[in-house]
Amino acid sequence: MLKHLDPLLNADVLHALRSMGHGDDLVISDTNFPADSVARQTAYGKLLHIDADAARVTRAVLSVMPLDTFVDDAALRMEVVGKPKEILPVAAEVQKEIDLAEGKSWPMGTIERFAFYERAKKAYCVIQSSDRRFYGCFIFKMGVIAPDVKLGV
Repeated sequence: MLKHLDPLLNADVLHALRSMGHGDDLVISDTNFPADSVARQTAYGKLLHIDADAARVTRAVLSVMPLDTFVDDAALRMEVVGKPKEILPVAAEVQKEIDLAEGKSWPMGTIERFAFYERAKKAYCVIQSSDRRFYGCFIFKMGVIAPDVKLGV
């Protein structure tokens, strides 16, 4: 056990997160998403799992991963087919976790279902949650951590 790390962040997930760089995408998916076949096409090449709902997985991941402040779409949710503006409870819960992690309102963008699949294939990795709710699929873009700067040194 490690101090100050969310216990949901298993060794495989921590390895993938540590290996990512600025601009890399990470997918958090629900159990219905074709996660294994998509994950095989990502840079990491294998599916990762965290046994928790999508919001809880998001909290764990964003506890160590900064979102990209240089783009408008650093956090995306899969659109509901035929109702792209509808925000389901799973998306509202994930939105709360994003806002908490960033310490401010950080609205998610949306992406059409099949465009989500294509973008997910180009992601760095896929983490499948145990969430069975429909449209519990999200993409997060890795940001940067600024260096510690001491003035006058």
